[in-house]
Amino acid sequence: GGIPFELGNLNGLEILELGGNKLSGLIPSAIFNISSMKKMGFSNNKLLGNLPPTLGSQLPYLECLSVWGNSLNETIPPSISNASKLYHIELVDNEFSGRALNAIGNLRMLEELHIFNNPNLGNIPDEIGNLSHLIGFDLSFNRLTGTIPQVVHKMKKLQLLYLYDNELHGAILDQLCELQALSELYMDNNNLSQQIPKCFSNLTSLRRLSLEFTRLESEIPSSFWDLTYLFGFSLAGNDLIGSLPQQVGNFKGLVFLDLSGNQLSGDIPVSIGGLLDLQDLSFAKNHFQGHIPKSMGNLVSLETLDLSANNLTGVIPKSMESLRYLQFLNLSQNRLQGEIPNGGTFANLSSDSFELNAGLCGLPKFGVPSCPEPIRENLKHIKYFGKLHIVVLKVILPLVIVASFALFMVIVGRKKKSKKVKEEPLPSFIWRMISLLDLQRATNGFDSCNLLGRRSFGQVYKGELADGTNVAVKVFDDFEGEVDDVTTSNTECEVMRNLRHRNLIKIISTCYTTGFKALVLEFMPNDSLQKWLYSHNYFLDIFQRLDIVIDVASALEYLHHGYSVPVVHCDLKPSNVLLDEDLVAHLSDFGISKLLGDGASMMRTLTLATIGYMAPEFGMEGIVSTKSDVYSFGVLVMEVFTRRNPTEGSFQAETSMK
Repeated sequence: GGIPFELGNLNGLEILELGGNKLSGLIPSAIFNISSMKKMGFSNNKLLGNLPPTLGSQLPYLECLSVWGNSLNETIPPSISNASKLYHIELVDNEFSGRALNAIGNLRMLEELHIFNNPNLGNIPDEIGNLSHLIGFDLSFNRLTGTIPQVVHKMKKLQLLYLYDNELHGAILDQLCELQALSELYMDNNNLSQQIPKCFSNLTSLRRLSLEFTRLESEIPSSFWDLTYLFGFSLAGNDLIGSLPQQVGNFKGLVFLDLSGNQLSGDIPVSIGGLLDLQDLSFAKNHFQGHIPKSMGNLVSLETLDLSANNLTGVIPKSMESLRYLQFLNLSQNRLQGEIPNGGTFANLSSDSFELNAGLCGLPKFGVPSCPEPIRENLKHIKYFGKLHIVVLKVILPLVIVASFALFMVIVGRKKKSKKVKEEPLPSFIWRMISLLDLQRATNGFDSCNLLGRRSFGQVYKGELADGTNVAVKVFDDFEGEVDDVTTSNTECEVMRNLRHRNLIKIISTCYTTGFKALVLEFMPNDSLQKWLYSHNYFLDIFQRLDIVIDVASALEYLHHGYSVPVVHCDLKPSNVLLDEDLVAHLSDFGISKLLGDGASMMRTLTLATIGYMAPEFGMEGIVSTKSDVYSFGVLVMEVFTRRNPTEGSFQAETSMK
């Protein structure tokens, strides 16, 4: 049905949310006369018509406007510039046209602007340079023409910039390199040209980059390989030339890499085997030559691999049999030779993976000739074995095999479940743009019923996003004017978004608005280790406790030695160890973590950890180092196996744990 006209009589109404109700017809004009309105949502309906010309002047307190997923048309009224408090606008999937962006460019407090799929918007005006508070900017699928305005560098807080599937032309501006907060940049399918700016190495916050089919040419600049914190990048479908340097192996957190459809040549770097988190890799349709490096077998998380249509020679490395999570492999249209491996993941592959490689042989299911029988060794000398050899072969060797098998079955019986969990590939969390309004919906307005507990410098709520994903939302305490709290929240955001390890909590998104700061994290259904140790309703057997301790140790080893600089957690304790559905431990709460840069082994801090877990030099002198975490880990290990809290009253000066 339609929206009742009577809603326009609700004077004093501040929030109106009618999204997802299959509403049709026009939006009653009287609704736009409710001057007290702060948040207005009509998204995902079948509404028609346009926004009234007096929108901005009639709604001076409006903060959030969401009308995505309708059939609203005409232009966005210029009066919207009078709604100076607007910080969130969603106009996705409508039919707006004309100079819609010109008026919006004067909304200086705007933080999120989504105008995806409105196919007649014209070009990007210079007025966007006024949006100095903008964090997320999505103008994809709009048939935008013209060039990217040079004033883009004024949007200093911009984190997400989506301009893909438009008709923009010209060069990729060097001014983009001034956006130091930029985390995601997608400019696929435009008519851009020339080359990747050398200054892209200045984008130290960049985590995802896609410049597919943008008519790039020339070589990839050497400075590009300094972006070692990237989670993924695609430069597919261009005319890039040159070879890949060994520095590609420095992208330790890389999850996807696509360089297909270019003119790249040379050998595939051996260092590619160092990308242990890589899940999707494509070098298809280039001019790579030489052998497939044996180190390719080290890519333990790999799910798709496409090396087709190159000039690769030599054999398929047998080490690739260990790629247990590989679901798609394409080595067709090369000059490979020798036997196709048939163990491990190759048992599930078909002939499609190996077409047009004349020198390959192997099993019939691969569509290649059988390999010639190997020359058998002359075994006649066996008859000259002495009696001692016969005794070893017939008596001792079987006993050793039986004993080894028995020991193996005992170990596997105890560790099977744990090992199965730990060998799962790292989940791929795609960084998402999540607004304050999304979080309010997900948590029922941060209702106390959804409160999971309090962590350092903030409260944590359980939430459910629109797609059904369960998340944990850490809302930092009011930090306005509090320098220490700002530093704390910034530290936690910076540390967590850069770290990738199966035993660390994954960050899904961040949400920054005026007076509000939050992290959106993966949800841990089994709560904390603290609860499992001290609640009568939960129990951990000795092997589960051992597995949890090993998980925590693995996380610490990565923090101290696996990241570009050592990270000191500074607050290791059971309440900061969270457990997933399989009781795999995930270290959390990096609010007072410290980064030891420039070769430093320790530093001083005024932020104290939890009494009972912190090392003496931490509490007395404020000195932290990786050894401080090791001390806390030792305390945690004793607590896990004894169920005795180090701060309980029974511990006096000379008390022993015996």
